[in-house]
Amino acid sequence: MENHHNHDGGVDHAGHQAPRPVPGQATAVASPPVDHAGHVHEQHGAADDHAVHSHGQHAGHSTAMFKNRFWLTLVLSVPVVYFSPMVGHLLGYEPLKFPGSTWTPAVLGTVIFLYGGQPFLKGGVQELKNRQPGMMLLIAMAITVAFAASWVTSLGIGGFDLDFWWELALLVAIMLLGHWLEMRALGSAQGALDALAALLPDEADRITSAGTETIPVSELREGDIVLVRSGARMPADGTVVDGQAEFDESMITGESKTVPRAPGDKVVAGTVATDNTVRVRVTAVGENTALAGIQRLVAEAQASSSRAQALADRAAAFLFYFAAGAGIITFIVWTLLGSVPEAVTRTVTVLVIACPHALGLAIPLVIAISTEQAARAGVLIKNRMALERMRTIDVVLFDKTGTLTTGEPDLKDIAAVAGGDTDRLLAMAAAVESDSEHPVARAIVRAARQRNLTIPDATGFSSLTGRGVRATVDGRTVHVGGPALLRELGAVEPEPLARSTRAWMDRGAAVLHVIDGNSVLGAVSLEDAVRPESRQAVAALQNRGIKVAMITGDARRVALAVAEELHIDEVFAEVLPPDKDKKVAELQGRGLKVAMVGDGVNDSPALARAEVGIAIGTDVAMESAGVVLAGNDPRAVLSMVDLSRASYRKMWQNLIWATGYNVLSVPLAAGVLAFAGVVLSPAAGAVLMSVSTIVVALNAQLLRRVKLNPAQVR
Repeated sequence: MENHHNHDGGVDHAGHQAPRPVPGQATAVASPPVDHAGHVHEQHGAADDHAVHSHGQHAGHSTAMFKNRFWLTLVLSVPVVYFSPMVGHLLGYEPLKFPGSTWTPAVLGTVIFLYGGQPFLKGGVQELKNRQPGMMLLIAMAITVAFAASWVTSLGIGGFDLDFWWELALLVAIMLLGHWLEMRALGSAQGALDALAALLPDEADRITSAGTETIPVSELREGDIVLVRSGARMPADGTVVDGQAEFDESMITGESKTVPRAPGDKVVAGTVATDNTVRVRVTAVGENTALAGIQRLVAEAQASSSRAQALADRAAAFLFYFAAGAGIITFIVWTLLGSVPEAVTRTVTVLVIACPHALGLAIPLVIAISTEQAARAGVLIKNRMALERMRTIDVVLFDKTGTLTTGEPDLKDIAAVAGGDTDRLLAMAAAVESDSEHPVARAIVRAARQRNLTIPDATGFSSLTGRGVRATVDGRTVHVGGPALLRELGAVEPEPLARSTRAWMDRGAAVLHVIDGNSVLGAVSLEDAVRPESRQAVAALQNRGIKVAMITGDARRVALAVAEELHIDEVFAEVLPPDKDKKVAELQGRGLKVAMVGDGVNDSPALARAEVGIAIGTDVAMESAGVVLAGNDPRAVLSMVDLSRASYRKMWQNLIWATGYNVLSVPLAAGVLAFAGVVLSPAAGAVLMSVSTIVVALNAQLLRRVKLNPAQVR
């Protein structure tokens, strides 16, 4: 490549290349044979059904196991509840009677205890061995006590009325549901990506010097040119080299609206060309594609810890000690009062209702719904702690190029010498640039086409290293380039034009002159275009009390121009890539909690240092990011803030409700107010426990009301 368009006040652009190479002559970069993104994770199968977690209370348990046990337990629970004398008495109906009907709850309840309760019994034993009591031990204790007490009652031993078969059945069913929901939430994104991967084409049309050949996608190599027809999916990541098409990227970004892709634009494996045929140069295959990178991120998210889940585990540990202690004290006190049967009844009631139905659903439901909502908004959570921390952020530090801006030049101004036609000037510049694939050239040609200008034919294109380009248009030799080209040709800007170009340079724009022979016809300015969404994102963050800062390696005047346009609070300009993390540390030194948003590998140290690292775009190989915004819309940061705050509120509300219920109900069940005639019966305790569960479930569902679509965020 040669360099040109070197000019004052602008970025040094890589030079133009000669007319586009013949697709078949592309130089392939050797890479080891690997399966394409659609098949590298085949071994996982349907992740939703078979994801095995190796951490915490789910060790060795698959999503499918919890799901299957839940559905069978639920089916068996219906007759158990119906034939329960306690439920019949509470609801005022008489269950059907047939030979052996009275044993229905005991028989089916035993199946539920042994089959549905097995994961909790095993988990409880493991927690005992580890001396780390938690949710599993609490559940195991409750269902074991309910099972033993119910059999004692069914067999008529001791005259106890402790029929907890229906409570045992519902408790096991609800706990299985909670664990299934949590594991499904952790594996849902992976399952969706695996489903997408299964849709990727098995074959690709590769263009060679001899024509088009159909090959397995696994044989594609970086540098190959592939033909992607209308309605077909991209077999690998690449760059469009010929043609224009609207691409459906919803499976990657969550955005339903198609996006235009033209020569020079990146396209991603799995996306669909909806209306036209394009030629694409492959830039990544197999494990190196964006989709494969997303799959790796999801796998890491599945193994990540959550402060909220840890809080629920600590609450369960507290309740275990609380229930066990209350049970022992209850038995001793009532025995000393001379009522052993009452002591047994009160103790069993305490131990059974101490098991937190609601607590078992409090966190899993919130995680499940928030994960689903995030995925719909195109937010990929690599580490759940990042989402939880987002609510505490004081300042969001955006990398400028490619994040707040498009990262590509865009035509901003046109000025012709006195009496000149700006449309004619732009058409002539586009003609000279039409054979180049340089971003500057594409911007000029794109602007001419957007204005529906007729672009003349140009011949004899050549690139002038570090200065500009030249071509023959309508029999005249026309140059397009910066100040260095002016000096070489001895051309002089008329003063009115010079005043305009100086103003453009002062705000950091790149300036190119259009020269006929040695006469300057006019000039154009190009700037890194600000994303329209950036204005809304900055304003919305500030409305939420969050400062917005920007960091860039560009000249200060360039940075200040963007900052002024977006009303950004603080600017760090002329920062070298290795020093970006120092600016994050500087903000943290002021006592601020920082979320860093970047789109390049150079941002990795800063992403790692920030409290929350957010990578934007489909280049998701950034291991330092805790969150990836699969689209390129900076407003998705707002979605994270809103979701983090909303899910945190719901988690705490559910935890307080679930734990508070137990703290209040256990003493009543123990009989601390028996002297005043207030005693919580086993039946009343069970009913209140079910009500508590319903409240928690409905409260978690309110998360669905949070608007996370970036276009709807205000």
